[in-house]
Amino acid sequence: MRRLFKSGQGLGFGIDAVRPVAVVALSLLLAIGVFGLSGYPVAGIVNGAIEGSVGSAAAWTQTLRWAIPLLIIALGVGITFQAGYFNVGAQGQMYAGAIGALAVGLALRDGPGAIVVPLALATGIALGALWSLVPGFLRTRLGADEVVTSLMMNFIAVLLLEWICVGPLKNRDGSGQAAATDMLPAAFRISDGSGVSPTLLGICAALVAAVVVLHSRTRAGLEIRLVGRNPVMAEWMGIRSSGIGLLVFGLGGATAGLAGAVEVFGPLGSLRAGFSPQMGFMAVIVALVAAFGPVRTVVAALFFGALRAATLYLPVVNDLPLAGLDMLNGMVALWITVSAVPAILARRATRRTLAAEAARADREVVGNHG
Repeated sequence: MRRLFKSGQGLGFGIDAVRPVAVVALSLLLAIGVFGLSGYPVAGIVNGAIEGSVGSAAAWTQTLRWAIPLLIIALGVGITFQAGYFNVGAQGQMYAGAIGALAVGLALRDGPGAIVVPLALATGIALGALWSLVPGFLRTRLGADEVVTSLMMNFIAVLLLEWICVGPLKNRDGSGQAAATDMLPAAFRISDGSGVSPTLLGICAALVAAVVVLHSRTRAGLEIRLVGRNPVMAEWMGIRSSGIGLLVFGLGGATAGLAGAVEVFGPLGSLRAGFSPQMGFMAVIVALVAAFGPVRTVVAALFFGALRAATLYLPVVNDLPLAGLDMLNGMVALWITVSAVPAILARRATRRTLAAEAARADREVVGNHG
């Protein structure tokens, strides 16, 4: 038992971390090569990326601003992946949490911040978890593919956010040109527009510590790893795979909902239709790069936060078009996803093979007793 805890805690930088890092490096080199062949100054792009991500205190603030929500979401996504479920619905779960948190904040706008803010964050966590449990239930109880159902829930969340911003919570004092909600009271904000504050950093530190403890010091963490590696063996050991599936879907949705609530009560202060449209999907890439280890997730989130900060800064110092910046992000996301597909397919094939062998063994036992 102790060996299983140590072998699966995922805290170090082992061989699992080398492959995605190499893929990221190759993707960046390919993107830079395309820029060079297109006639753009490669040296200027590289210098601009460094200046915009880590070249100054303001650059580091921008990097942390984008790393914080990526880290929060990716920690939960990694838990879901570790149990063998490919939940790609973090974007919708983030929107659900953001909507719930904002609704609480606006409904209790005259209340004390010490009560309203924790209540709003808890509401965001709960709604994110509930949003994720829909594909989780469909997967564990009905066998529906969680990739399809979680993606469908993303589209529903996008439409729900649009309706919220033009309907019940619409800002009546705005120009009407943008679908947006009322602003939260300034007393409720847990950061300014920079998106970085001691409160947010404290939330991230507490969440990382909680995931480390879950991975390495709890029975639930051990059961999650066992279900992900060999669900049939887990069932023979008395572990209900469906229960673990619902647990990890709930945890993944909870962290995504927390990220949405943090965005609303932090840098945004209100909601706009379609805000941060790539955040949830990029967090999936962060989890894959980190190979589901909580400490590695911190490093991966910082890297992709820096990449996001750099792509926002590059148009200021270079004439690189937005399409080129989208290509840079897309290149990294594409190759990380491609590199993860064989492992995902192999895991699913193993699960199906083990399930078939278990069913055959059960039939043989029944036949022998007959």
